[in-house]
Amino acid sequence: MKWILLAIIVGATIAGDLLQSYEMKRSGVQSARLRGLGRLLQMIVSRKFLLLAIGCMAVSFFAFMALVQRAPLSFAVPASAASIVFETVLAGILLKEAVGFRRITGAVLVSIGVMLIAQ
Repeated sequence: MKWILLAIIVGATIAGDLLQSYEMKRSGVQSARLRGLGRLLQMIVSRKFLLLAIGCMAVSFFAFMALVQRAPLSFAVPASAASIVFETVLAGILLKEAVGFRRITGAVLVSIGVMLIAQ
């Protein structure tokens, strides 16, 4: 069961982060002032991918809560970091972000750590 929950966490986190990044890049820079927050809230409810991103993050959160009930936190947190590896790759492919050598190296190191924890 812990592996199913971990897969849900990783998948939902990846989907949520990619959808959020995509929509926020489309919307442009938002203001953190009170009036800007009102516009940001309007934008959130009008963007279907942003609403879907929020839903994905909620699924990830609740799956993580279930995981830490069944597995040690020392497993749950590092293992869920596998999303970093996939997000780095998918950010380059889907979002056309520049993913340099240092980021790739960092993602590889994270994946090695995840494999060590999973053993």
